[in-house]
Amino acid sequence: MNTLNVAGQHIALDKDGYLVDLQDWSGPVAEALAETEELQLSAEHWEILQLLRAFYDEFQLSPANRPLIKYVALKLGPEKGNSLHLNRLFKGTPAKLAAKLAGLPKPTNCL
Repeated sequence: MNTLNVAGQHIALDKDGYLVDLQDWSGPVAEALAETEELQLSAEHWEILQLLRAFYDEFQLSPANRPLIKYVALKLGPEKGNSLHLNRLFKGTPAKLAAKLAGLPKPTNCL
């Protein structure tokens, strides 16, 4: 099992780098996960991560790309809820990478 060291605390990760315990998620954990992906989180990233966590709270699952895009469009408008915007933010894999950074499980239909 992999671990992530955040402020002296060891956070357990699965083989794909997702949190083993969703309760371990916090802002600093998200920043550390983003660092492992060579990504600097901006306000735009945080907006999507918070939205993803709300989606998970509501539906108890991490959305695949299409539902993610639709949900973002519904909540933030079409200028943010489109594949170009999300792919730019999350290196071409918005459902997988955003779920990981938001401390959520890997979307079930993502390879």
